[in-house]
Amino acid sequence: MLTDDRKNSDTDRKRDRTHPLSSSQTAYVQQRAATPRAATHIYKELLEDIISLRRKPMEPVSEKDIAAHFGVSRTPVHQAVLRLADDGLIDIFPQSGTFVARIPRRALYEAILIRKSLEETTVRLAAEQADAADIKRLEASITELTLAEAVPDNELFHQADTSFHLQINAIAGFPGIWNVIQQVKMQIDRYRRLTLPQRGRLTRVIVEHEAILDGIRRHDTAHAVEAMGFHLGQMLNEVKEMRNINPSYFIDDE
Repeated sequence: MLTDDRKNSDTDRKRDRTHPLSSSQTAYVQQRAATPRAATHIYKELLEDIISLRRKPMEPVSEKDIAAHFGVSRTPVHQAVLRLADDGLIDIFPQSGTFVARIPRRALYEAILIRKSLEETTVRLAAEQADAADIKRLEASITELTLAEAVPDNELFHQADTSFHLQINAIAGFPGIWNVIQQVKMQIDRYRRLTLPQRGRLTRVIVEHEAILDGIRRHDTAHAVEAMGFHLGQMLNEVKEMRNINPSYFIDDE
């Protein structure tokens, strides 16, 4: 004899076959399933726009316009905007509107200090264990920097710069450290876009990378750590200058 649960289950299946979802119900279910994916896609697109300065600090953010651009409802856009607000990249003012956030000076300092400390650790480990193949990959990364400088292409240069640091982390063998760096470097990446157009900056970055590579190549951990500390420490030294050049891009967050 069938149990009540079994009977109910059989009845439900028959009902499902007899009464399929209406087109509006199907559309609703599909929309609910697609919303998280759409929100993630929109988040990544907006994140890249903000970090690359294609969307500049204090620029208005219209959820309506973004929804129209992506061909979606306001729901996934709002979810993406809230996530970016949690990242400190968007400011939401209920009575005034939504804007790309300015770069918070104190938080920027903190992020640079955290990154500097972590990358001094990874470069020490890389200098201890890098092999010939690792060295060749790092040399190729510096060649990419040189080619980007020659164009010049600041965005390509930034990507090659990031690749160099990522490879050092890979040689060190602790991918979790890079995950932490990724979390703290959002404001740094925005700030870096401001420093790269400065006269002579690209050349200085290449020289600094070559000094780091020299320490790794010679397995000289002290030299590698010192070179990495100098390279990332330069960003700290330039904050005041960049703030004076682009005062509207920064905010004091003390």
